[in-house]
Amino acid sequence: MEIERWERSEEISDAERKVIQEIWSRVYANCEDVGVSILIRFFVNFPSAKQYFSQFKHMEDPLEMERSLQLRKHARRVMGAINTVVENLNDSEKVSSVLALVGKAHALKHKVEPIYFKKLTGVMLEVIAEEYPNDFTPEAHGAWTKMKTLIYTHVTAAYKEVGWAQ
Repeated sequence: MEIERWERSEEISDAERKVIQEIWSRVYANCEDVGVSILIRFFVNFPSAKQYFSQFKHMEDPLEMERSLQLRKHARRVMGAINTVVENLNDSEKVSSVLALVGKAHALKHKVEPIYFKKLTGVMLEVIAEEYPNDFTPEAHGAWTKMKTLIYTHVTAAYKEVGWAQ
């Protein structure tokens, strides 16, 4: 049941797109710090995800992770990709293209299991909701839930397209 729910991407309405973009503009103003917070929480909650990162896979201490230049660089890349998606939510072809590139790179080059995208987008929502509690109304939560599903659906579609086999 949950897998089916995750694989279907619901259409994001104009009102939801506006809410996502308004919140994201505040999040992206603190791009690196929020991105680092998301990645640290992700690696603390899902330490097996660190196996894909030779530069910081042995780091246990969140403060050490926070100081890692490689982690900060990856956080900026992740946030940049999400920013491109958010800025282009009204252009489904652009969204699909960006997320296909992310999915294919992680499938073919990095060999990352796709389930980590589901976990990462969940952590992303947790951190944004905690960092911006006044903005994260029930309506915003619903819109962002559609956003995380959109990301996961498109990325996993790219995995399927390249014939990913676990």
